[in-house]
Amino acid sequence: MAGELILLVDDEPNIVDLARMYLEREGYRVEAAFDGAQALLQVDALQPALMVLDIMLPEMDGFEVCRQVRIASDIPIIMLTARDDDIDKIVGLELGADDYLTKPFNPRELVARVKAILRRSDGAPRKDGAPIHIGDVSIDAASRELRVAGEVVPLRTKEFDLLLTLIENRGIVLSREQLLNMVWGYDFYGQTRTVDVHVAHLRKHLGNSQEVQIETVTGVGYKLVG
Repeated sequence: MAGELILLVDDEPNIVDLARMYLEREGYRVEAAFDGAQALLQVDALQPALMVLDIMLPEMDGFEVCRQVRIASDIPIIMLTARDDDIDKIVGLELGADDYLTKPFNPRELVARVKAILRRSDGAPRKDGAPIHIGDVSIDAASRELRVAGEVVPLRTKEFDLLLTLIENRGIVLSREQLLNMVWGYDFYGQTRTVDVHVAHLRKHLGNSQEVQIETVTGVGYKLVG
């Protein structure tokens, strides 16, 4: 059986070739795009399972590609940045990227992250059972639906998984490292800003709730109370 399709978007052929080699070794199919405009066409035509997207691209940068993809698609996106600078990472996450890697990166780490994200993005419920109700919040793992004060609130894949994890561990403080492992599925690499950005998004989504909130436990992590 053919593996899932990964779209690599980078204008550096050597990076594309290296990533392709490691991903194909793991059984994935790989297609490439070398600029932003081509990437958008490929996403529409190929419907890849995941996109690895460089920020610095000709014609249209990775931020704009991510923004346009997110209008119509929830495919997982791993962004690549050549700068070890939080601002690029934060902007990418705010636009809807699922994860990021800083160049130069270890191709084995890229493969590990691809595997982890696809495991969490296959649409399968993480746990059987009835919807969980906490005050005016209801979350259904089977249908992947969140309701706040009776209203359906759409969540991206990782937002839903993070909220479900916090709800399943209600009242328990979970460190950023634990959440990164439980939700994203890989060990801590020192880039827990991913967790912070997604928690910020969830707080906005829960804004209409009078009974449920995500608390920050300074120096430790987060816990859901309600």
